[in-house]
Amino acid sequence: MGFLDHFAFIAEALAHLSVGIPRTILLAVASLLIGFVLAIGVAAALLSQAFLPRWIANGYVYIFRSSPLLVQIFLIYYGSGQFRSLFESLGLWGLFREAWFCAILALALNTCAYQAVLIAGGLRAVPWGQIEAAQAVGMSRCRVFVTVAFPQALRHALPAYSNEVVLMIKATALASTITILEITGLAKQMASETYRPFEVFAAAGLVYIALNGAVAAGFTRGERFLRRNVAQRT
Repeated sequence: MGFLDHFAFIAEALAHLSVGIPRTILLAVASLLIGFVLAIGVAAALLSQAFLPRWIANGYVYIFRSSPLLVQIFLIYYGSGQFRSLFESLGLWGLFREAWFCAILALALNTCAYQAVLIAGGLRAVPWGQIEAAQAVGMSRCRVFVTVAFPQALRHALPAYSNEVVLMIKATALASTITILEITGLAKQMASETYRPFEVFAAAGLVYIALNGAVAAGFTRGERFLRRNVAQRT
């Protein structure tokens, strides 16, 4: 078996695995968006002056950042079956029996913990003088947050946020452990059918590298655009 045969099979595997790209992107985008919405509230709790919300938020962040994501996926997908009667009484069992729902929920809760820390750090980096100036001209606290503090916090957090997006795309591979046929799931299936795992998983690695390369390039262009806008305003 020559090198040309290996490369030909990798090309064949790439074509087969491309079917899983939309599923991987859907898992990553849905989880990141849900996690982002939840992270705003968690970040606000992290910065709260009240002890209880801050304690709960810190506990949540610590648990989800300190435990393996695979364990979190298994807890939600397999563990929810132990509470089937409770979920049925709440009308939620139809969701928890679905692998897609459990995967997105686990990924979203995990990325929420990381995004909350990024957003909280970005908010801390906003100069307090700008917030005071906005309040001095009569802006409400909500408007100050939406128009002054939050946009700047996102700009500060953007470089680190790009890493979180890349990590989440790679983390979607764990969804294959609960029957979802995204890129890694299809690779496992193809490897078991062809008995050529080296080429198949090499092809899967190339797909992830291409996806994350595109993400990194997009964030780099976004950062440059934001820097130019800031420079023009100053």
